[in-house]
Amino acid sequence: MFSPFYDELFMRRALELAEKGCYTARPNPKVGCVIVRENTIVGEGWHVRAGTAHAEINALHQAGSLAYGSTAYVTLEPCAHHGKTPPCCNALINAGVNRVVIACEDPYPQVNGKGIEYLRKAGINVEVGLLQKEAEELNCGFLSKVRRGRPWVRAKIGMSLDGRTALADGRSKWITSEKSREDVQQWRLSSCAILTDVGTILADDPQLTARIPHEIGLSPLRIVLDSQLRIPLKANVLDETARTLIIHHPAAAEIKFPPHIDKMSIDTCNDKINLKKTLEYLGKRGLNDVLVEAGPTLTGSLLKKGLIDELLVYISPRLLGEQARPMMAGISTESLDLPQSLKLVDLVQIDTDIRLRFLSVS
Repeated sequence: MFSPFYDELFMRRALELAEKGCYTARPNPKVGCVIVRENTIVGEGWHVRAGTAHAEINALHQAGSLAYGSTAYVTLEPCAHHGKTPPCCNALINAGVNRVVIACEDPYPQVNGKGIEYLRKAGINVEVGLLQKEAEELNCGFLSKVRRGRPWVRAKIGMSLDGRTALADGRSKWITSEKSREDVQQWRLSSCAILTDVGTILADDPQLTARIPHEIGLSPLRIVLDSQLRIPLKANVLDETARTLIIHHPAAAEIKFPPHIDKMSIDTCNDKINLKKTLEYLGKRGLNDVLVEAGPTLTGSLLKKGLIDELLVYISPRLLGEQARPMMAGISTESLDLPQSLKLVDLVQIDTDIRLRFLSVS
């Protein structure tokens, strides 16, 4: 039985710690752990980077002998298998922890309830489900990859007050404010990859890197959908500041790219790359989440196919007029009597702009 005050208090602290791995833990999940004895925190830890100690180990190391007889609050089910590091269950048992509170179970095949079972067999009181929704939102990408076999897809759109994303001639720099563009950099750095199409490369020549100071953050993979390999070899997205993956048609003309550029051929239909197969491939590559920064055609196609999980919309107070380019292309409806497909979950003012965050409810 969860305590309505102390248990929630300590689990929220564990979630705060887990967020510290936002830029570095991938492709592993973000996990936080708090060790509590007599309602006092004696150890804290989070998972910093893949291949290094897990959150539980870091928290137990800080707690030392005070972990004996304590309660451990963990945002994700402790592992019970040998990976790059030893099982966390063994460490909790050996430290003498007598209660473990877990926010959500880990569906990863090598864990998937085994950690909970292992702890209970050792006589430890295990309780599951405290702040589960918050814990799952924190690791929506990791859970999507494991459960659905594809990354969590988050699309970013910057638009005018009248719903336009570029002038009629394609110019879009800059619709939103500098502060909004800085906010986007944070989303970039927390993503495993940034996805765009060759049309955006030809129109804007973006670099698609996270241009904010960070010491140990991992640069996201840049992914370009380019069925016929039309991308110029001098495009900014092909520089050496980050890795780049180009997805193309199997029969596209061969082009010699620099060694740091990866290529993958995926079937197309009417010269359009199969988006569902693309996401399945990215899931197999271990990507938890993908940030889409593209024009209205690709964004509209993803939404129409039900492949967008989250939508970030930055609205500027500018008006671009009816001749300007729309927010999305290829979306048409004949009736207002349709089920709601997007749910507003966050609204923030950033300088002169407003950022809306929607989740798909389809």
